[in-house]
Amino acid sequence: MPTVHPLAAPPAPGAPAHPAVGAATGLLDAYRAGDRFLATPTRTLLASGVRKELRSDAYRLPDDVRAALLDAARAGDSGAVVMGAVPFDPQAPAALVVPQRVRSGPALRTDPLVALEATAPAAADWSVTEVPAAEVYAEGVARAVERMGRGEFDKVVLARSLELAAAGDLDLPAMLGRLARRDPGGYTFALPTGPGRTLLGASPELLVSRRGDRVVANPLAGSTPRSDDLAEDVLRAATLLRSAKDLHEHGVVVDAVARAMAPHCADLDVPARPTLIRTATMWHLSTTVSGRPARPDVTALEIASALHPTPAVCGTPTGVAREVIRETEPFDRGFFTGMVGWQDASGDGEWVVTIRCAEAEGRRLRLFAGAGVVEASDPASETAETAAKFRTFLQAVGAAL
Repeated sequence: MPTVHPLAAPPAPGAPAHPAVGAATGLLDAYRAGDRFLATPTRTLLASGVRKELRSDAYRLPDDVRAALLDAARAGDSGAVVMGAVPFDPQAPAALVVPQRVRSGPALRTDPLVALEATAPAAADWSVTEVPAAEVYAEGVARAVERMGRGEFDKVVLARSLELAAAGDLDLPAMLGRLARRDPGGYTFALPTGPGRTLLGASPELLVSRRGDRVVANPLAGSTPRSDDLAEDVLRAATLLRSAKDLHEHGVVVDAVARAMAPHCADLDVPARPTLIRTATMWHLSTTVSGRPARPDVTALEIASALHPTPAVCGTPTGVAREVIRETEPFDRGFFTGMVGWQDASGDGEWVVTIRCAEAEGRRLRLFAGAGVVEASDPASETAETAAKFRTFLQAVGAAL
């Protein structure tokens, strides 16, 4: 079983083999509310200011991003990047910008100082409201299972949320620091999505990356909660790797990802069986799909837009799953199960599925978690899975479900 994130990449060309101690954690510690922070297995980015804002829908976004970065290069900034978030609904406006200033460092996982324990959450009297309540969510799962039994669709991902209210102001830098230090090999982000709103999270799932002549996607589907007991934890991982229900769910997602990538990529490599990756709270079935760009000008965001949303966060067939989500979930997902990431003028970039996240506004947090529902799903188990996924963020703020 892997002990590091399978997408960990070698240092970028020209980067030192042994990055300076504190180079990445220094950027993490420098984050302040209103900045844009993104840490991936290849780099750490901290940006401030806005040179250009991009609010296009997902259909126009790749062309608009290409044009914005070309404009920046013509203005003398050949190193400009775009950063931000794209919502679940492809027709909704994105929250991407070309920042005025970007500081870049090595990956957090390479910085020894990331192992230092984060400051514990301050004592807080959180008010927690489940939307919907766990039993209502389970009823929604049961209805979806019944409809799949009648052959209406194959899979749907159903989510629920937690609304947290605090008596005092939210300490976003401290929350981000705890998320990053808990899973430094994953994808940690803090990105403004509107006036006074910030999307924070620590996602394990790469939607797609492009780096020169290599394109990689890493769909995750099929999960089980971790255990604090080592023997039980290993047993759960081994059981997940043999689970017919989870292997079927995973296969549906991998097939869809490969089909969506095919027009944009050459020499696709799709492993026959998944492996496992782990976060601090979950085990996931994982498959790394890789290939080459089909043409020199294909960008990471172009491929990401073709993939989004995958069956890992929506379902299949996509149109039917979207309608079931709309009928079942009593809230707007917003940027949850969208994508966050970065891209440069060459088309290289990384786009990540927006899960294990929360949106902060004022003294409130809204957390999100979902589970993939197939015909063999058990409503109680899927509800328990969402509770386990909430733990990533609840532990970062010192709250409990």
